[in-house]
Order: sequence, then structure tokens, then C-alpha cells
Amino acid sequence: MGGDSIDMDRERLTAEMNFRDSSSAVIRIRRRLPDFLKSVKLKYVKLGLGYGYSCNAASIVMLAITLAISFSLTGLELSKLCSHQLDAETVAAAFAVLLSLAALYRWKHSGAVYLVDFACYKPEKERKISVEAFLKMTEESGGFEEESLQFQRKISTRAGLGDETYLPRAITSRPPNLCMSEARLEAEAVMFGALDALFAKTGVEPKDIDILVVNCSLFNPTPSLSAMIVNHYKLRSNIKSYNLGGMGCSAGLISVDLAKDLLKANPNSYALVLSTENITLNWYFGNDRSMLLCNCIFRMGGAAVLLSNKPSDRSRSKYQLLHTVRTHKGADDKNYNCVYQKEDDTGKIGVCLARELMAVAGDALKTNITTLGPMVLPYSEQLMFFLSLVRRKVLKMSGVKPYIPDFKLAFEHFCIHAGGRAVLDELQKNLELSEWHMEPSRMTLHRFGNTSSSSLWYELAYTEAKGRVAKGDRVWQIAFGSGFKCNSAVWKAVRDMPELSEWRGNPWDDSIHNYPVNLSTASS
Repeated sequence: MGGDSIDMDRERLTAEMNFRDSSSAVIRIRRRLPDFLKSVKLKYVKLGLGYGYSCNAASIVMLAITLAISFSLTGLELSKLCSHQLDAETVAAAFAVLLSLAALYRWKHSGAVYLVDFACYKPEKERKISVEAFLKMTEESGGFEEESLQFQRKISTRAGLGDETYLPRAITSRPPNLCMSEARLEAEAVMFGALDALFAKTGVEPKDIDILVVNCSLFNPTPSLSAMIVNHYKLRSNIKSYNLGGMGCSAGLISVDLAKDLLKANPNSYALVLSTENITLNWYFGNDRSMLLCNCIFRMGGAAVLLSNKPSDRSRSKYQLLHTVRTHKGADDKNYNCVYQKEDDTGKIGVCLARELMAVAGDALKTNITTLGPMVLPYSEQLMFFLSLVRRKVLKMSGVKPYIPDFKLAFEHFCIHAGGRAVLDELQKNLELSEWHMEPSRMTLHRFGNTSSSSLWYELAYTEAKGRVAKGDRVWQIAFGSGFKCNSAVWKAVRDMPELSEWRGNPWDDSIHNYPVNLSTASS
């Protein structure tokens, strides 16, 4: 048979026999199309398709395009399939590879969480209060002893706040009108103001929101703040709504982390995060110095953030969420008690900030960056940190200082919670950051004060308003809160954000040209 021999293992043949007469017969041998139901290894196909049980129309179209392009590039035209030039195992293997690649592509991109946009609330000009006006207000209230007034004056001139921060009407009224209705008015003004700006910026309709996460530590009315938003914007009845309370200034990043997990479990969804704090019912009129600190640094503010896991939103989003790291040191009593709401000796309620706060914050930060470091630092920095650890802990070498990794190699921008000048000074020293890196935090503290969990977004808005964010830049947000907690979020810019590109919802719209200010000569 020689060169005309047939490889029986590679061909699927059939034979037909016709008898011409009693002494002769004609045998025809022909190829048949493969019996895919029997020959294709279905386990590979099931593996590729099983992941796509929730595929939508876009996924199917993407898969079809992928298959068509692959066949075209490899020269495996469909006509060749029809002419029987491919055997079953080759076809099965090709399909399995392509389906696996499609599933891998879908898995990689479906897990991405994008920050479409965010908006910060800027109160009306009538709510502005200068340092001197604040001190005059405290004097005229008649609720403070002379020593307490002097203490507040001393703190206010050193805390880093300027003359354009905001307080709600209930506190600045004469006399103060601290009641539930005023607290609700403050909450509505902040939340709805930020959300209106966000919806206007993104073009997303309230009915499109699938997940809502609201955080506010000290004001938890019934119905909840999240219910207030659902009612005001007439959100869908099947919305996944969450209201976080009592979690301190780092609750904004806890909300982002929660929204991230919910988005992973709910494909093709929008998540709305609203971070704020309410001052009206939490103003302290006693004389305990540890509680008076909050009066001097906390101010009115809030921010709304729109997150999405829709691949189609990538091109219009600002950032992609890369990492979230949460550290909770509440198991230790000293950490647990360092930020504590309680009654003073006269029965007046306030939030006490303990003397150990800076040490506790430093310890929580060290734990947090130990987890975050391997995710973001170059290998050279990780090696130096590891060698330092070995020399100190294993070899017991005295005099070896802990190696502080250079996080400037991992991030272009830093948004550190504007909790107060002392906090920022300590973090700048520990992380060895420049004044340029600290500028967004210091200027936010000066312009808006400590707005609790929303301060990180005022800082990012400052960085954008200065035109500093370029495509590929990485942003590190760090926040501290009661409990005691230290939380981090890492974002990567998906596109360039040129200066003055979008002012709706940016609280720096009328003041960015005045910053940075020289804090040594400023009123604060």
C-alpha cells in the first residue's frame, strides 16, 4: 500500500460493499464527520463553560469573537472542519484552550472594582467659622470654665485648622439648638448634597444603584441614615443596604472594603458608599480636656463614592481598587479605650481622646503596613526589611534599628487621615515623607478641619484639583479610628486627571489657587 496507506488511528472511516456478481464486489471507503458526542472530551468543555454560568450577552459575544479571531489567525477555517481535515481530538483541544483563555480573561476582569467618581460636600458660605469666631462662640456659650476656654484657645491655634472650616447651624446658633431635628437636617444637607453632585457627575440614575453602604459613627437615628437615602432618592426595593455606626474615622475605608466584597458576590453592579459624621448632637459642653479636643478639630463634611465592577465602566472610571488592608487592635484594652465615648463627672457626654493615642496609632500603623508592604513594595525594600528583622529578632543584634521601607517607591500620592497636626507630624516622621507628600492632608485639615471618615476624599480631591494625578499613579489612603483600627486602601489611576477637568463635587473649586498655604504664618 506504500505511500497511499491510510493511518487508521487518525481517520474515521466507513466501508460500503456492493456485490456485482457472485465472484466480485466493490468496497467504498469514505470519511465521516467526527462523532463529537463520543469523541470530544467533554470534561474540558464543561470546565471552560462551568465558570460562565452567569455569563451575560456581552460575555457570549466576547467568546464568539475570540473563537473567530483564533481560527482566523491559526488558519483553521471552518471550511476545513467541513472538509474533514481536522480530527476530533484536535478540535476538542483547540476549543478547550480557547474556552479556558476566555474564562481566565473573564475571571481576571470580572473581579476588578472601579471607582467611577466621587464627590465631596461643601457647605454654604453661611456655615463658615474662623478660629476667632469659634473661640468667641465658646466664650459666649457660658458653658465653659476659664481654664477650659484657655485650653481650647491653645489647641485651636496649634491644631492646623484655618479660618474657613464649617460648623452646622445648630451649634453656631445663639443659643445652640442641639436636637434630633437639627441633627437630621445636618445629615440630609451633607448626604444629599454629596449624592446630588455625584449623580450629576456620573450620569448614573439612583434606580441603577444595587448596593448602598453608609457610615456615620455618632449619629444613628431610626430609620437609619441609609434608609433616609433610600427614601429620598426612591432607590429600588431590592437594594442591598448597610448602615455602619460607631466605627470611627476609618469607617470610610471599611465601607469601601465591604462594598468591594459585595461587588465580588454581585456581578455587573453599582455600589454607593456615603461617608460622613454628624456634629449637632455630639458637641461637648463640659470641661474635661480630653473631650474638648474634639470640639477644636472636628468639622462638618461628607463624601459620596460610586464603585462599579462592570468592565464597561473601566474606560470612564478614575481609579481601580488594588488592595484593602484592615487592622483591628481592639483585643487590647489600651487600644480599645484610647478613643471612647462616655459621660464626664457631671454627666455630659463626649468623646475622650486618651494620651496614649499617638502610641496606639503608631502600633496599629506598624501592623497594617507589615501586611500591606509585601503587596506593594519592590522586592529590594522587602529584602532590606527582612534582613533587618532577622538581625534584630533572630541574631539578637543590639543597636539595630527597625528598617522602615521606603513607601515612596510604591506610591505616588498619599492621603493620610487629617486627624490633627500632631498625627500628621508623627506619620510624616515615621514614613519619611516630604512636605509635598503631606500637602493634601495638611491643606485639607486647614481648609475643612477633621471631617472624620470623609477627610480622605477631600485630600484626593485636592490632589486632583492640583492636576497631579496621571494614568498609572498609585494612591495610598490611610485612616485611623476608634476600636482601635488602622485601615488602608490602594488605588491605581485608570486615566489622567488634568487640572480643572471637572469641578462638580470638588470642594476646592473656589480655593485651590490659594493653596498650599504657609502654616507657620497662617492663622492656625
